[in-house]
Amino acid sequence: MNNAGPESDAESSLLEHLLELRTRLMRALVGLVLVLLVLLPFANELYGWLAAPLLDKLPAGSQLVAVQVASPFFTPMKLAFFAALLVSAPWLLYQAWAFVAPGLYQREKRLALPLLASAVVLFYAGCAFAYFIVLPSVFRFLAAIKPAEVAMMTDINAYLDFVLVIFLAFGASFQLPVALVILVLLGWVTPEQLRAGRGYAIVGIFILAAVITPPDVVSQLLLAIPMCLLYEAGILAARMVAPRSGDAVPPSP
Repeated sequence: MNNAGPESDAESSLLEHLLELRTRLMRALVGLVLVLLVLLPFANELYGWLAAPLLDKLPAGSQLVAVQVASPFFTPMKLAFFAALLVSAPWLLYQAWAFVAPGLYQREKRLALPLLASAVVLFYAGCAFAYFIVLPSVFRFLAAIKPAEVAMMTDINAYLDFVLVIFLAFGASFQLPVALVILVLLGWVTPEQLRAGRGYAIVGIFILAAVITPPDVVSQLLLAIPMCLLYEAGILAARMVAPRSGDAVPPSP
């Protein structure tokens, strides 16, 4: 006679969840590795594309330099890895979503999926804005104010680190509308409170832009102004999804 009780069922359920988690992690890792293998042969071309905003603003014949002996090899490889992360982000997030989705209510799924897709699109938009708008403007400004006796000879690894920080800063900052919508859905704030606190938010945005961007006015303004616009977009989106009075948020399963 089988005497399996609630404890046995709980252990079985936990084991199933762990197996599912392992499967999702393996699929995510395989997808990332495949994208990386595709990008590795083009690592040098990727770096040339990434360096274009700086090289276009330098005098004719100028180029980047490699201070460390192994930098010409490892720096393009590092760029290929981060590019693979960026390209495979939808696949990685899908694996995370497929793991947590069965435990969500239908209403939660309808809200979470658009938020997740919006977060990915906004992160890509932030990186594109940084590459096509911010980096050329920053390097133009820096090249214009440098002393005439100084030659800009940037190390390739230092340049990559600088650009990756800019991409991360702008990609994360462009998540502001998604963050506001989540706060409203959680009931922590209301669209009316967001509108009333607009002045404080603008001050905070400019302070944040001054902290996370390079120490020049151009990059700070190029981050702060889009964030102010995204704050307004977040208020509009929050008004569309804000729970109506009397709506109950279903408990977690």
